[in-house]
Amino acid sequence: MAETKDAHVVEIPVDEEHQQKQITVVDTVAALQHHPLAEISQSPGHFLLLKLWQREEDLYGRRMSRKESRKDAIGREIFQLCCSFFVFHGLFLTILFTSSSGHHHCKKWWIPSALSACTSLVIAFLVQVKLCRYWKVDRQLQRDRTDSRALTRCIQELRMKGASFDLSKEPQNGKKLKSSSVEIKWRPITWCSHYRVTVFLVCFTGLVLPSCRFILCA
Repeated sequence: MAETKDAHVVEIPVDEEHQQKQITVVDTVAALQHHPLAEISQSPGHFLLLKLWQREEDLYGRRMSRKESRKDAIGREIFQLCCSFFVFHGLFLTILFTSSSGHHHCKKWWIPSALSACTSLVIAFLVQVKLCRYWKVDRQLQRDRTDSRALTRCIQELRMKGASFDLSKEPQNGKKLKSSSVEIKWRPITWCSHYRVTVFLVCFTGLVLPSCRFILCA
């Protein structure tokens, strides 16, 4: 006679909190699979484009850092030349004033005037050369900043769109952005604002020339 065995079914209770956590994990995994960065990692073209743009962005950052350092160095050189200019004139006028005891120096007033003019013009010329380099580096720096911002916007757009991003899209360079914006500048005002230091040095030199005759012949 066969013995019948009772089958016991054990039910494992599952609370609602544990079930909610499982649902959350499943939703998170599904969301990560459809995330734009996940789509980019699965698309070789978009992934390569992202890496290239990130590398180019890093190169822009290094280049701008070097140009900012160069710009600061040129600014310090201009400041040193201006200090030398005023130190020279201070010593020159002091020596000229102390040696103006006799009237016989009045006949040769043009000698110190010529010396002062030549030295001042040489320093002013050096300042002008440094200023040209300064503003050239500044223009390059502004163009790199514009290109870097355009590249950063494209990288952000690629990260947001994922695989739907158009691979044929390229960052707009500084020339295109400049042509799209209307900017009116009067060149004489711009030149004077950039090279006002040189203008001031030349004007100061012009004031020193008659001062030499006045000091020697007074």
